[in-house]
Amino acid sequence: MLYAEVAGRGPRLVLVHGFTQTGRSWGPVAADLPGDHEVVRVDAPGHGHSALLATDMVEGARLLGEVGGPATYIGYSMGARLCLHLALAQPQRVTALVLLGGTAGIEDAVARAARRRDDEALAVELERVGVAEFVRRWLARPLFIGLDEGAAGMRARLENTVTGLAASLRLAGTGAQESLWSRLSELAMPVLAVAGERDDVFLARAEAMAVAIGPNAEVAVVPGAGHAAHSEAPEAFLAIVRRFLARVSVARATG
Repeated sequence: MLYAEVAGRGPRLVLVHGFTQTGRSWGPVAADLPGDHEVVRVDAPGHGHSALLATDMVEGARLLGEVGGPATYIGYSMGARLCLHLALAQPQRVTALVLLGGTAGIEDAVARAARRRDDEALAVELERVGVAEFVRRWLARPLFIGLDEGAAGMRARLENTVTGLAASLRLAGTGAQESLWSRLSELAMPVLAVAGERDDVFLARAEAMAVAIGPNAEVAVVPGAGHAAHSEAPEAFLAIVRRFLARVSVARATG
């Protein structure tokens, strides 16, 4: 079973972090939401206290549903892909879905194979240099240029292991993931696709996913933020999420 920590009382929210993070990486978001929600912070497969669980996205989503139960799922990057898999496999568990910096995978088989080779190269690099140096190089990517040292949450990232992170890259990286684009219209629950204003690639993906899902999906932009918008601009991200949760609550009460 995946490791998880629970705080607060109220409607259940499940937070699923990104690659090289842990459930402790949500910072101000996890500090705020338990004021009126039951918040479940999960360590994804290969990460944190779940480091020994080596799974692909399909099995990882099954494990996520087991520990999370019926809830609104909020996933960031890799965590968004896990939440998306769960919503398609077990929609009865997902009352609403928030996808930050997420994608439905790579449709083109050639491009997916190339990404799989890139993920393997990253796993080999990780095994050669160790967690600390790998994380330093990972966060030096343009994708994370807006993250300062405090927002990056290095302490939590350094709790990860070489074996766990390498397994995550090989089994659950975007290259290994089946494309879900053709299935997005199956999602019937409310979906919020979020991206940072400066994260051009994932903002375009958020917009494309919302179109593919249909009228139950919407897009929100975190002003001035990049890929890790919840860490770069937590107050703005929280405001967006809280407005969405309020709309979902009202719709549920009146529907």
